[in-house]
Amino acid sequence: MRVTFVVPRYGTEIIGGAETAARLLAEHLVAQQGWEVEVLATCAADFVTWEDHYPPGVETVNGVTVRRFVSAHGREPSFHPCSARLLADPEHAPLADAEEWLDLQGPVSPDLVAAATSASPDAFVFYPYLYHPTVRVIGLVDRPAILHPAAHDEPALRLPIFPAVFAAADALVFQTAAERSLVQQLFPVATTLQLHLGLGVDEPGDHPGTPGGSACVPDAPYLLCLGRVDRHKGAHLLASLFAAYKERRPGPLRLVLAGPVVDAPPPHPDIDLLGPVDEAAKWQLLAHALALVSPSPWEAFSLVVAEAWSAGRPVVVHAGCAATVEHCRRSGGGLAFGGFGQFEAAIDRLAGDAAFASLLGARGLAYVEDRFRWPAVVDRYARFVEIVAGRGGLRRRPSSGLRGQAAPPTRRQDARDRARHRAAAAGE
Repeated sequence: MRVTFVVPRYGTEIIGGAETAARLLAEHLVAQQGWEVEVLATCAADFVTWEDHYPPGVETVNGVTVRRFVSAHGREPSFHPCSARLLADPEHAPLADAEEWLDLQGPVSPDLVAAATSASPDAFVFYPYLYHPTVRVIGLVDRPAILHPAAHDEPALRLPIFPAVFAAADALVFQTAAERSLVQQLFPVATTLQLHLGLGVDEPGDHPGTPGGSACVPDAPYLLCLGRVDRHKGAHLLASLFAAYKERRPGPLRLVLAGPVVDAPPPHPDIDLLGPVDEAAKWQLLAHALALVSPSPWEAFSLVVAEAWSAGRPVVVHAGCAATVEHCRRSGGGLAFGGFGQFEAAIDRLAGDAAFASLLGARGLAYVEDRFRWPAVVDRYARFVEIVAGRGGLRRRPSSGLRGQAAPPTRRQDARDRARHRAAAAGE
């Protein structure tokens, strides 16, 4: 089986939900299934600027063939005022303005588009829905197109450019039931082949520590937040809640923020800002944390929550995030906060009752073992891709990109046949 991934950026140094998920899935398809996997991406590493970082050309990354292309432009300075204006009322944005928003957001790479439209894999995989490579390419390819939206409830999802993107997909892969429900509410995709997959999660033993690698682990008890340190990911909210907590609960408890620093919160004597950490250090931090805190309200899955459970630790999540709240509800492995009172109560309970914290961690671990270990995830995904590839492209795609296009029509399909294939593939 030959599969081509189309993503805006790709690399082992890139830390991000959709990008990391795409890379890990591609690598495991090669290692576990023996498939030929190719990735088409820009040379960017930074999603804020999309500036070229990697050299253009071909390299092999953990068994995956990666082809990178320079961008005609990254994120234009005028994007931010345009975005603020359109996203204030996205459902009523003119289509032409939404098209401009997409192009200004970047990354725009005509060479990537040309490479994708000339490729002939058994199936294409697009990740995520939001950016120029997906929007401009998915309507052009003549092979089956599988879209991993990585969608969460954000204003951009309601812009008028995206119905055509979802209509051009031959199949959809979701990370949570909440994501699938959201997409089904906004787009007419009920007859599109679908898979509720989740993500694969490593076991802590897959990344053993190195001598001296525990130097980043504080001696004091600590809460851990993993991922991009950014206001939009909830880092500032968490820092302010923790500072207020320490005023009311003086003591040794610390907060550790580990990940690329985009927008650092104000300094605090009990907050450690580590910056990026390697895999071994990440798992050591998880192993010794009181709990992992996920303060972001906008997650499509949250791999770090699943990794915390893989390490047997409880989690505390933002009550406004449908995906992480769904995980906590289904697993019984975490607590949610919607404001300071709930945050304080959650931390008090975990800090004051070690048996309770261990129980939540054990529940979370059982949830991950049951649903998200890589061998089972990849087997389910491979079966689904084979079904999609075997059926061929079901959509009539326009002869040029989706610019200015309404959702393309679909061929008539037997509804019962589609439902049977979808249920078989999803295992539901």
